[in-house]
Amino acid sequence: MAEIEPLLQTRAADEEGPSELEEPVNRSSTVAGRKADRVASLDVFRGLCVFLMMLVDYAGSIFPVIAHVPWNGLHLADFVMPFFLVVAGVSVAIVYKKVSDRVEATWKVLFRSLKLFLLGVFLQGGYFHGITSLTYGVDIEKIRVFGILQRIAIGYVVAALCEIWFPCQRLIGDGRPRKCNCWQWCVVLLLSVIYLGLLYGLYVPDWQYVVQSDLSPVTASNYTVYLVKCSVRGDLGPACNSAGMIDRHILGVDHLYAKPVYRNLKECNISSKGQVPQSSPSWCHTPFDPEGILSSLTAAVTCIIGLQYGHILIQLQHHKERLWNWLIFSVSLMGLGLLLAIGIPLNKSLYTMSYLMVTSASAGFTFCALYALVDVYGWRRLTWVLEWIGKHSLTIFVLVTSNIIVIMAQGFYLKSPDNNIIRWIITRFVHK
Repeated sequence: MAEIEPLLQTRAADEEGPSELEEPVNRSSTVAGRKADRVASLDVFRGLCVFLMMLVDYAGSIFPVIAHVPWNGLHLADFVMPFFLVVAGVSVAIVYKKVSDRVEATWKVLFRSLKLFLLGVFLQGGYFHGITSLTYGVDIEKIRVFGILQRIAIGYVVAALCEIWFPCQRLIGDGRPRKCNCWQWCVVLLLSVIYLGLLYGLYVPDWQYVVQSDLSPVTASNYTVYLVKCSVRGDLGPACNSAGMIDRHILGVDHLYAKPVYRNLKECNISSKGQVPQSSPSWCHTPFDPEGILSSLTAAVTCIIGLQYGHILIQLQHHKERLWNWLIFSVSLMGLGLLLAIGIPLNKSLYTMSYLMVTSASAGFTFCALYALVDVYGWRRLTWVLEWIGKHSLTIFVLVTSNIIVIMAQGFYLKSPDNNIIRWIITRFVHK
């Protein structure tokens, strides 16, 4: 095994965003003053997240086994969001390990989060119409409010504020200085209690969803009303969970994700073209946002867990110590998550506590493996593509999410605009 040497950090890049972090890597005391380098494994991990996102987005319809699970369970796609959040938490720990002005840092965090949130609304609010259409534009009365970047923005702001206002406290015990993150764990406990209280405690009455069938003048015959019967409390199904009720009351049903993944359940009998027949249960026709308000609470907890991984990276100076502590933390999370899964289903759409624990632990194991491969053994040539993607993650995310790359590819055709490589792939593999 490679010699275990310290990976020292001497400063945080306070003026940089969480995806553009740099920190010094010192292999010996003789190079303590060398220019700061990035944590390569963190870039690789971020790049892996972006790669997995592209893989499941474009190949998920061809290979359903890697696409999102319709409701309960885990597929490859269901690990992507927690991985992003853990990476964001680790980055926050590096950036805000030393804060000279808390108020100024807070304003910077809020401003960055707002920019990221608004960018997410622009990219995933319905402005772009997908890879099969070259049109764009959205009715602001139906714009989707929440999405991937919005969730990352929420997790980032919560984790950053925890790090700024509740930093690690130094404790003296058994003759050795230690650090305690007690207040940050109190925030985790508070968010978890609020989440569980609302998820299981709120009463969900019967509700209805009204759809205008066409663009002709408004008459009673032009509307279809879907009545969903609930009158329950603590239900974790797609129709009557309190997470959906909160989003419908606060955001409005027209501002939710119009094609939720639970439409792929057998009960909905969705066609190969993505149409839900009228004979399907009423809830199969209704919108639901998997990145909604209530599940954002536990998503923020994931980001705080990533923050704890970042603390280990900063506070411990040797590879062996870091890997050992990360593994202990990850095994503990996995064990607790599997124990909770006995009574609480693994559900990405609701971001249940069992899902939070299992996916966060999986992110920890992945980070350990990448850290050992890249930073301990120095095998960066094997992961240079992922590292490059990680350094330009936001740009690549924008290009992929807005379908700019796909639109550019569609611009090259043979004789007819419809005769392009994108449509050929869709007709040959997706809608065959």
